[in-house]
Amino acid sequence: MTTAPEYWTVRNFSQANPMGPDCASVPALLRLLADTIEAMGPLEIQDLTLQSEVTEYGPWWSGTVYFHLPEDE
Repeated sequence: MTTAPEYWTVRNFSQANPMGPDCASVPALLRLLADTIEAMGPLEIQDLTLQSEVTEYGPWWSGTVYFHLPEDE
């Protein structure tokens, strides 16, 4: 029987669309996040959050990915 650890590591990274006329594109942000996740290799996604900030171009979208690497176990 395995017991749950008292603590664990959760890593994260954040990315945003470039500031400018295309900063409001949620599909572009999701592609950017997906490309980064794939480039990192095997990992376990814990959570994904999206947030926006109001700018002169409309909402400026960014996202944070929370994850575990295999060696974190």
